[in-house]
Parts: sequence; C-alpha cells; structure tokens
Amino acid sequence: MKNISVIGCGRWGTFLGYYAATYAGCGRVYMYDLPQSPNFIELRDTRKNSYLTLADNMEITDDLNKVLENDTIIISIGCQHLRELAKQLNGYHLDGKTFLLAMKGMEEPSGKILIDVFNEEIKQNIHVAVLAGPGHVQDYMKGVPSCAVIDSYDPETKEQLIKMLSSNLIRFYIGSDVIGNQIGAALKNVMGIAAGILDGLEWYGLKGALMARGPIEVGRLIKLYGGNPHTAYGLAHLGDYEATLFSKHSHNRTFGEMLAKGENFGKLAEGVATLKAVKLIADAKGIDMPISQALYKVVYEKADIKSTIKEMFDRDLKKEFEYIC
Repeated sequence: MKNISVIGCGRWGTFLGYYAATYAGCGRVYMYDLPQSPNFIELRDTRKNSYLTLADNMEITDDLNKVLENDTIIISIGCQHLRELAKQLNGYHLDGKTFLLAMKGMEEPSGKILIDVFNEEIKQNIHVAVLAGPGHVQDYMKGVPSCAVIDSYDPETKEQLIKMLSSNLIRFYIGSDVIGNQIGAALKNVMGIAAGILDGLEWYGLKGALMARGPIEVGRLIKLYGGNPHTAYGLAHLGDYEATLFSKHSHNRTFGEMLAKGENFGKLAEGVATLKAVKLIADAKGIDMPISQALYKVVYEKADIKSTIKEMFDRDLKKEFEYIC
C-alpha cells in the first residue's frame, strides 16, 4: 500500500487527498499547506471543510519534511505560485520522487506550461506528470463518476500514476500529448470566463458557437507550442466544457457571469491570469485568437462587455472550417 502527499489544501487539493485515501487505496495521506493559510487552519482545527470530512488516514501537517517522505506528491496550488514552490522544494532531497501537477493554467508573463516551469526549477532526478479533465468536488462527493487524463513526458510515470489512482469514481486515460493537454486544460478556464459572460448577458444561444470555435482557437496555440492541435478536442479541453462552461460550481464561469453583471466574484479563477499570458503570446506571435483577445479587452482594459462580445461574434464572414489551426 502506497503513501501519498498533497501540497495545497484548497477544495481540489483536499479532495484529491480524500480521493487517494478512500478510493485509490493509499495508506497514510499527508496534507500540507502554509500554516497561515485559512484552508489549512480550518482543516487542522475541524478536520473538515465545506465539501468533505477528512478520512481517518489523512494527516494535516505544516512540516514539509514529513510531506516529502512519501514518494508520490500531488501539487494543487494557484499556478502562479508554482515556480516559487519548486524553488523551495529543490532545497530538499527529491531524487526518484514523482510529482503530479493537479492545477490548470499557464505562467504569466512567461506563457510557459506548468510542467516546464516545474522542471526548470527542480535540478534533481524526479518524475513529473500532469492531471487534466473534468470534475468538481461537489459532484464527486455525490458519487458522480467522471473521466480524466494523466500525461507526462515519461510514459512509465503516467502509467504508474494511473494504475495507482484509478477507481470506479474516476477513470483515468493515458495522455499522449503533454503540451496539448496542458494548454488545453489552461485555456478551458479562459473559455469558462467567456461562457459566464454569456450567461450574465443572457446570451445563452451563443454558447454553442463558443463551444464550436473554442477548440479551433486553442488548437492554434497548441500547435505553436509543438503539440497536436487535435488534443483540444480531448478530455483536457473540450471534454471539460460541461464542467467549466455550464456548471454552477465552475469558478471561471461564475467569475465571467458576475463580471457581466457588474459584480465581484472574490475567489480564485485561474483563467484570469492565464488570459493575460495567452494575450501576450498571441500578440507576440501574431496568432488569431479572437475569443481570448476579446476577453482580455473586457477583463483587463474594462472595455464595454456587450459591444466587445458582440463584435467578437460579428467578425468578417468566413467559412466555418476555413482556417482550422
């Protein structure tokens, strides 16, 4: 029986620890976060949060040495803090350990995918994989099954993680394009913001067009990075649209909806920072990404929401599949 550790006590990280402890048959599960983190304090003091009660074999600790005793570590933190964490981790002995990055985004302003950010900072012999695909804690805790994908530059690493974590609640697929899966997962959050804006404007009829055009736009960015543009149609991106573009539990969709209504969301929506990274790349490389570029105007330049979104859908007439990737 394998022990596992999780760095990050937010709703997703805590659930992944709970999942490993109760569904994946792991032994002792260590949960780590900064001692001043409100999420950490709540779990330490009450052993529960708004979504779940910790299993008996889950231990809350702020001792990073204890966390790194285990060979498999899941990381679920805000993606803009990953580089800082990786630098800290590099001060410990990590040779042979496996890290699973369970967040979705791109570093801003570098525009780098998270697995590359992590590998840049860890100067030791480690194994790194990424987790992508649909699923909300609220649904999983009701026993609603879903699918996800685990990918890595190292085939053996992703296969071992899938074998370790698979259950009847989450079916994991073996990813075949770590670049495409990372970018697709990051950009589905951007599309979630767009979907929320359409909800806030009550322009629901345009969601179908967003779903049709989104993967084409994302495929262009995947291709630029050297991935397969068709990965945009897999679990990491299009397969995550139901959970991100429609679910009431989606932070990114809710952020967009409240923005359209002139209200403040007040919680982390990873698509906001990713949007800035994507805009910088699209402008620098001359990539046509009309959805992302329109959202940037709305979110960061405070452009009028109705006219900007309407303009995005009223672009010059084109054949539907004239310029895929």
